[in-house]
Amino acid sequence: MCKDCGCSITVDDNHHDHSHTHHAAHETLHHNPQLNDAKTIAVIKKILDKNDHEAHHNREHFNEHGVLAINLMSSPGSGKTALLEAMAGISPFKFGVIEGDLETSRDADRLKAIGIDAVQIQTGSACHLDAFMVHKGLHDLPLAPLDVCFIENVGNLVCPASYDVGSHLNIVLVSIPEGEDKIAKYPVMFRQADLILFTKTDLLPYFKYDIQREKFEARKIKPNVDVLEVNINDETSIQRVIEWIEFKRKMRA
Repeated sequence: MCKDCGCSITVDDNHHDHSHTHHAAHETLHHNPQLNDAKTIAVIKKILDKNDHEAHHNREHFNEHGVLAINLMSSPGSGKTALLEAMAGISPFKFGVIEGDLETSRDADRLKAIGIDAVQIQTGSACHLDAFMVHKGLHDLPLAPLDVCFIENVGNLVCPASYDVGSHLNIVLVSIPEGEDKIAKYPVMFRQADLILFTKTDLLPYFKYDIQREKFEARKIKPNVDVLEVNINDETSIQRVIEWIEFKRKMRA
């Protein structure tokens, strides 16, 4: 939990029409020994209710411009920015990016260098983006020319799952070098995914990693989740991700 908020807590989905990010509220509230008093729970719920209201506003903003918003989440170094770089120039849709990092503008700079519209949000001590940060980023990212807006969240397999940022879809990346236990250890994150990307699959020969077992773990947590394998050196695998996004975009059109 970062010092700014109860970021490991999610609220229930009774008050919000966006079902991706709030299912884990009850289990967290009931099982976290740090949250055993009503006052603490009330404060955290108030914070998250305000966030949800702002997230709804963000989603309306995306809808008004006909832009599909996708929240990219993963641990640090799983390849979120590299995936976006690989998609540039070959995707049929134009996309922009709201980048979230604790410090530096390095990821946004990488994207700008290859012609992608990107806005950097420096979160300071907060280990996730929230809807208010994303709203601030939208002031600096023109949506009119875009078909898709990626929200590249802070690298973290816990806190980003708790905050609705106003996206339509969640993509969660997990890389081969991270090891086989990430999906089982961080089920809340993977339960929020519409698509799970296994990245850096070209490294499979060098790691003890049973990818089929990990896919089974993912579908045990969320039976209907889509799963793809990605290697940024293999354009065909990048194209499959693009096709998945394009399909979802056309469905919303």
